[in-house]
Amino acid sequence: MRAAGHFFRNAGRFSHSGPKSSWTWKNRFSANNNPAVRWVWSTLFWLPTFTVFTQVGCTIRAVTGDSMQPTLNPDPSRPRDVALFNRWSIVMKRRYERGDVVAFRSPQEHGKLLVKRLVALPGDKVKTLPPYSDVEVVVPEGHGWLEGDASFNSEDSNHFGPVPLALIDSKLTYVVWPPKRLGAITSHTIGTQSERVVALPLS
Repeated sequence: MRAAGHFFRNAGRFSHSGPKSSWTWKNRFSANNNPAVRWVWSTLFWLPTFTVFTQVGCTIRAVTGDSMQPTLNPDPSRPRDVALFNRWSIVMKRRYERGDVVAFRSPQEHGKLLVKRLVALPGDKVKTLPPYSDVEVVVPEGHGWLEGDASFNSEDSNHFGPVPLALIDSKLTYVVWPPKRLGAITSHTIGTQSERVVALPLS
């Protein structure tokens, strides 16, 4: 009974102090007490959403080089084009169309992302350009033929052959910067690309 009385007396002391002496994680790390911690918690809350969005949704990147002129970076003296890369249509839907401008992982240099136009799909026959060794090639299953619009200044399938479609990362849909270049990137072949491709008939 003494031990019990001692316990209740001590409990009364704690309850007597009331809310003034009590604290919770919410009070300790509230926005009013610590804005920096609020920012950290907010970032941690939204980070998974942002990560998922960029992995399967869209991302924005600058495009370097002149192998896609005049579609991208038409004027070397002006700022580089910044484009919207749509990963949803590639990663989730696996939708490939002739004429798409796509970003893909280089089959020769690990970690390097290239931007080219998807000229031909599996089963299509392509008349190649130098330095490719064969005059014609039939694109194998699961592969695509990718070329730069400025073929004379592009390292593409005419150098390393058909590219596995699994290496395609995203499709470029819009130029978002600079403002004068704002607009959609259409899916079509240019120059002699269409003339050199015999498309596989649809069954």
